[in-house]
Formats: sequence, C-alpha cells, structure tokens
Amino acid sequence: MTTFRELGLAEALLKALIVEGYEVPTPVQELAIPPLLEGKDVLGVAQTGTGKTAAFALPVLQAMLGKKPQAKRKVRALVLSPTRELAAQIGDRFAAYSKELDLRHLVIFGGVNQNPQVRALRRGLDILVATPGRLLDLVGQGYIDLTEVEFFVLDEADRMLDMGFIHDIRKVLRILPKARQNLLFSATMPSSISDLAGSFLRNAVRVEVTPETVTVERIEQRVMFVKKPDKRRLLGDLIKAHDVRCGIVFTRTKHGANRLVKQLSQVGIEAAAIHGNKSQNARNRAMNGFRSGELPILVATDIASRGIDVDGVTHVFNFDLPNEPESYVHRIGRTARAGKSGLAIAFCDESEGAYLRAIERLTGVVLTVDDEHEYHHPPAVPPPAKPRQARRAASPKQGTRTDQNSSSRRRRRRRRGPHRGNAH
Repeated sequence: MTTFRELGLAEALLKALIVEGYEVPTPVQELAIPPLLEGKDVLGVAQTGTGKTAAFALPVLQAMLGKKPQAKRKVRALVLSPTRELAAQIGDRFAAYSKELDLRHLVIFGGVNQNPQVRALRRGLDILVATPGRLLDLVGQGYIDLTEVEFFVLDEADRMLDMGFIHDIRKVLRILPKARQNLLFSATMPSSISDLAGSFLRNAVRVEVTPETVTVERIEQRVMFVKKPDKRRLLGDLIKAHDVRCGIVFTRTKHGANRLVKQLSQVGIEAAAIHGNKSQNARNRAMNGFRSGELPILVATDIASRGIDVDGVTHVFNFDLPNEPESYVHRIGRTARAGKSGLAIAFCDESEGAYLRAIERLTGVVLTVDDEHEYHHPPAVPPPAKPRQARRAASPKQGTRTDQNSSSRRRRRRRRGPHRGNAH
C-alpha cells in the first residue's frame, strides 16, 4: 500500500496530513500527485469525494516551498471553481494543509461585497481560488495581476461548461502567462471538455478514476419505489426512524427544495435549503449550521452537490432522481467521506424508472430494493357519499299560478256546456 511519504511529499505537508487524519492516499491522489510534482500537466477524470482537492493542492504547496516569497506577493497559483461553495471548500483545504507554511491564500466569489476581497488582494497573496465571474470583474478593475501565475487548476470543468462559463474560461486563459503548469479535473469527458483541455494542456498525463471506484463499498445504496405524492411523508418517516443527525436531501428544482423545507418543518424536522437563488449570507448560515451540527438536514439542488464537503454526513436522500446519472455519483459522494461509511437512499416514483436504469448502467451497481423499510401508503378513505338532494318544492308564486290556470280551464268548460259538435 502506497503512503504519502512514498509519493515524495515534503515533511511539512506530511505533518499537516497527519493532523487532518489522512492515512493513505486515495486512488486519484496516488495517480495525480507524482506527475504534478514532476512539473507535468495533468488531465483528471474524477468526481468529487475522491480526494482530488488534495491531489492538486499538495503539489501546488510543495512547488512553492522552495521559493522565497517576493516582497510584494503576487498570485502564483490560480484555481478556478464553478460555485461559491466549492471555492470555499477548496480554500479550507489549502488553509488546513498550509498551517505551518509562510504562504497566503484567498478565496473570492460573487454575491458578496468585494471590498474585503480587494483589501486582501492589496496585501498580496500566493494562491487564489476564484469563481470566473468575480475573477474577471476584479481583473478588469485592476485589482488582480495574473502575469506571475505558475500553476493553473481548472476544477469541475464539466460543471463550468454546464453553467455557461466557457467564454469566461477562455478569457482567463488568454490573460495567463504561457509558461505555466496546468491541471484540469472533470467528472465526465465529453468532446467539449476534450477540446477545451486540448487548447491549453501540454502532453498531459491522464488520470482517471471510474464511477465504480467512486461509489465505494462504504456507501450502502438502496432504492425505494414510492408514488410521487407519498415521497414527502416517506422522507419524514425515514429521517425519524434512522434518527438522522447529519443528512442531505437532493431535489431537482430550487422551488422543490424550498417547499420541502417547509413540509419537513411541519412534521418537526429542522432543515434549510441551499441553491443558486439563495443569497450568499443565507447559504453561509445554512452551511455553518449544518457543519456545526445545529442543523440536521440540508436540502440541496445539484448545483450545490459538488460543494458540500462535510465529513460527518451519514445519509444522502435522493428525493428526486437526477436526470443526469453522473449527478447521482456526485450526490452520494457527500457521504462516506474520510474513511467513514454512509447510506444513500433513492426515491423512485412511476416517472423515474429510466433515470434509475441510467444510474445503474453508469455505476455498474444494481441498487438494493429496500424491503426492511418498505413504505406502505395507508388505504385511501373514500369520500362520504353526498346525501340525495330533496326535490325542490315549487315556490308559492309558481304554485299559485299553476292552480289559477287549472281553475280557469275548468270554469270555461262548465260555461260552454256540451261540445257544439254534439248538438243537433
């Protein structure tokens, strides 16, 4: 079994890994760290939850150990991330690995006041983690100088393209110096990602971790077949039955996430939603509460699935099955982190059978049908029969008119006497 020491990491980094509880490298770390330490470009195919942040953060830090910082520090390593949550997670990892190092890092993203970020940039830094929009905004204002970048990381490239960042990425590439080391990580490798990688990677070493490796044995995967209207009740029952203290529920839409939080609250389960329409302060409050244990349930959309890095997550509920099977892998990767085990339960209603089959084809894992906690919907109670409506009585006016007409006809017949046709 390979150790971090055998990968060639410096002693200062090895001490940081011990503090963080890292024992042996993950497959992606074992494959990516050596070529990166040799100064080669790397093209990585791996999902979140595989340890890829350490796979690029550790070589970046080691490359900077032997170089004395300039009097005025400039950005020497740039990491681009698609979402605010993922950028913050990457920044946290850099902070953990570099506690004993004389290096400065900064995370910048939109949705918050730029002034604190600008003040930190003016003080100088070595490593910058950024989302594309805020990065280009501050570059345009003259606050960021990228001319000294030696190491460029493009993380979650497929998500970047899904979110429409391709033009921003190309703008950043044009600003960066030609002589630099590059790394691109992507969960999938469609032609658009291959074309992008080919535009700036040079003789890259390809590192690939398959979905079968990602959905490790530590994650117990189950599926429960349930009618769509019954999902909410089933979720509440399972959270209570399993006494879930740290679980994530994934929905397909932002509106669905908000609605589900309200519905869980109605049955006494505290939860908060996190998605793209939430303000940064709201997202921070939700994540801080979730990490601290004050908030047991986080309801999220797929845009957040790659940015939630909490080691204690025990349960992942796929309330709505994703229409992209790769998203399922990202979702369940939120549990069974740091060597722990986890349970992933998928709800499958009558409209989601095709999604389930696509997930099983991608992962090569047939999800276990949950019989132990099979949900039986109580029989529907037929509505009470409506009482037969009494025949509507005639109104006094109508009754009077009818009686008067009948009496008039009888009087006319008596006055006329026998029919004229009978007189002779």
